[in-house]
Amino acid sequence: MEELRFLEEQNVSPELIKRVEEFRQAYPVKEEAAGRITKPSIPFYGKEILEMAIAAILQGQNLLLTGPKATGKNILAENLAYIFNRPSYNVSFHVNTNSGDLIGTDTFEDNEVKLRKGSIYRCAEYGGFGILDEINMAKNDAVSVLHATLDYRRSIDVPGYDKIDLHPAARFIGTMNYGYAGTKELNEALVSRFLVIDMPAQTEETLRFIFKEMFPDAKEKAIEQFTGLFLDLQLKALNSEISTKALDLRGLLAAMKIIKVGLSPPLAVQMGIVNKTFDVFEKEIVEDVVHTRIPAEWIREDVYE
Repeated sequence: MEELRFLEEQNVSPELIKRVEEFRQAYPVKEEAAGRITKPSIPFYGKEILEMAIAAILQGQNLLLTGPKATGKNILAENLAYIFNRPSYNVSFHVNTNSGDLIGTDTFEDNEVKLRKGSIYRCAEYGGFGILDEINMAKNDAVSVLHATLDYRRSIDVPGYDKIDLHPAARFIGTMNYGYAGTKELNEALVSRFLVIDMPAQTEETLRFIFKEMFPDAKEKAIEQFTGLFLDLQLKALNSEISTKALDLRGLLAAMKIIKVGLSPPLAVQMGIVNKTFDVFEKEIVEDVVHTRIPAEWIREDVYE
């Protein structure tokens, strides 16, 4: 089927693809949740990572995606939900996220108290994929809700209401960056409820796949320069010459999009990459890298056919 074509292009195991098709047929999505099935804006490239993730999900496991910024953690999570044709429910953890945000809170409706269902509740109910973003920023109150949800019990105790069991297709995918402000070490009890994938840094191969898939009418020399720009910034971030603020793949892809409507490439990259950092000295370094890759005189026709 069309949704799985890019798996075949990456030579993902035919057996895994067959089992994904069987999974999709075994668990049809209810009409009221169908609107949450969305096609990712960016395809994920990486045969081994995809095979590990798909195999884990097929066997009822939850995933924890770890690694530094711009390694494609959220992109992979979005792609997995689409591959398995599941509604996705995003939870962005922060210091104020509590159990009520996940399960639900009481609300007054039609002259009676009712439960306004939270993201985790709806995910459990409709067999969705819950994407737990920055899970290492979660407070203990929120984490405690996840314990029974993520282990063999696969259930949620809703205080004041009934216990609900997870739909058999429900899965949870956590993401976490290293060293961000507000993050902490995950406790062993929580980590033990996941299979962990340590996401590798982007390579020239992965970047070229993404650019060619998203911009088939882009010129080869432009793809080469934009790919090189990201790799140059990634290397400088790795060497601690700059922070990861300018290491923004979504921003670079957004720049490619606005070039298409006529904005000059240097201005587009200024908006998508350079202006993401607010330190004067760091911005100068990023600008120097950009200038070596994207000539100031480039126009739209230098990028697209």
